[in-house]
Amino acid sequence: MTAHVTQREPARDALTSRTHGLAQQATRHPLQQVSHRVKGFLVSALMVLSAALAPALPAQAFSRTDATTDAKETTADAARVVALSALPKQAQDTHRRILAGGPFRFDKDGTVFGNRERQLPRQTRGYYREYTVAAPGARSRGARRIVCGGLVVQSPETCFYTQDHYQSFQKIDPRH
Repeated sequence: MTAHVTQREPARDALTSRTHGLAQQATRHPLQQVSHRVKGFLVSALMVLSAALAPALPAQAFSRTDATTDAKETTADAARVVALSALPKQAQDTHRRILAGGPFRFDKDGTVFGNRERQLPRQTRGYYREYTVAAPGARSRGARRIVCGGLVVQSPETCFYTQDHYQSFQKIDPRH
C-alpha cells in the first residue's frame, strides 16, 4: 500500500497567508490597530478622568437596572469573602508586605496578573498584580497567591486569595 504525499507549494501558501492576514487586518476595529503604548496611555487617562468625575455623578449612574442580577452577584460574592485574619499566617504576612511596598521574596511578586482565567472581575490590563504566598517547606512558589487590584499598588482597592493557582478566588476583607 502506498501513501499519497502532496507537496506544498510555498508560493501559493505565502500568498494565501498574506491575503488572509490582510483580510483580518481590514476587519479589525480601529482601536485594535493602535499600538499597545497608546492604548495603555488612553486607558490610564480614562481611568484618571473617571476617578475625578465619580464624586460629581449621582450613584444611579453606576448602578444596573436588573436588580435580580445584582442580588445573585452579591450573594455569590458574599460566599467568597474571607476575613484577612482567617487566612494562613503567610498570606497575612504577604498582605502586610503588599501595603508596605515590599520586600518580596520572589522576582515575580508585584508583576501584572493577566486574569486569563477570567475568575476575577474584568479590568484593564495592569489593574491586577500578583504576589506569592509562601508555603512552609516548599522549594518553589507553590500554588498560593494574593492578587490585588487598583490604581495605586501600595493602596489596593481590592485583594483576592487563591490557594489553587487561580482556579478559585476568595475576596479578602482586610477589616476582619
